[in-house]
Amino acid sequence: MVFKGVLGGVAALGVSATCLGLLAWHDYTRLGPLPQDTDIVVPHGGYTSTLASLQSAKALPDDWWTEYLFQVAVTLTRKDGQLHAAELRFPAQASMQQILWVLRHGKPVMHKLTIPEGLSAHQIQALVDHAPFLTGPTPLPTEGQVLPQTYSYQRNTQRAALLDRMQADMASTLDTIWKNRDSTEGLTDPQSLLVLASLIEKETANPAERPLVARVFLNRLNKGMKLQTDPTVIYALTHGENTLDRPLSHADLQTPSAYNTYFTQGLPPGPICAPGVSSLTAAAHPATSDALFFVADGMGGHHFSATLAEHNHNVTLLRKKQQQPQ
Repeated sequence: MVFKGVLGGVAALGVSATCLGLLAWHDYTRLGPLPQDTDIVVPHGGYTSTLASLQSAKALPDDWWTEYLFQVAVTLTRKDGQLHAAELRFPAQASMQQILWVLRHGKPVMHKLTIPEGLSAHQIQALVDHAPFLTGPTPLPTEGQVLPQTYSYQRNTQRAALLDRMQADMASTLDTIWKNRDSTEGLTDPQSLLVLASLIEKETANPAERPLVARVFLNRLNKGMKLQTDPTVIYALTHGENTLDRPLSHADLQTPSAYNTYFTQGLPPGPICAPGVSSLTAAAHPATSDALFFVADGMGGHHFSATLAEHNHNVTLLRKKQQQPQ
């Protein structure tokens, strides 16, 4: 009788263990409480801090059974890899099983920052300084040395490191474009191409016009003519620190500055903005033309001309258009 009692007790324990295992598996694989895809910052510090972050974000229930089950699951599945500390995206209704997969194999959430073409170093610094989820001070980048494009970064990336990447991308892009350039007179090194591209960038937003604008500037350089481009005057006045909220005056054109191409001969000593790939490519592959002048056409583009008389005619047309009632 005693033996039968022992067997009965063992059987009861076996049934209890089986039931407990089934319950654990059910809770391990059942849908979780997250109502939608959610980004959660998982800190360093082991499974305890990981669990706390998940429970705080309502990805897992906050009770003793969940804590016990999570610890057991982490231990039994440790061969699948370590838990990562990062900002991770967990799917809606993720089970504990899915959560552990994300903790081990999920890629960090990437945030994006777009640097538009034509910004000055000060404007780029302000964008990076106000971008979310970055850390550390924001150094002022070198003028024109940031490649305008969209950048991806992880939470807590150093601002200085992101700016270094932006400048490295420009250096690499500029090197490639320079090596594949046409044989263009007046450009002696990659930096001169960068300076020219920055002028093109500020003169026209129309990609189709940029090779022709490049040719006008190169033609003027080769003839020893001053470039006389208004954006260089604005840069001479503002140093790229702000925008000029008024029209240029005749006195502005006489501003004594190496950047003012009405005042000095040749290219400015440095770029006046960060040019995009389109403007860099235009500087490296200018159009074929004898044009020496261009002026706005009043419709978002420009009229190009090879003679001063033709240019003056185009200026007259623009002024008449500007005087017409809107």
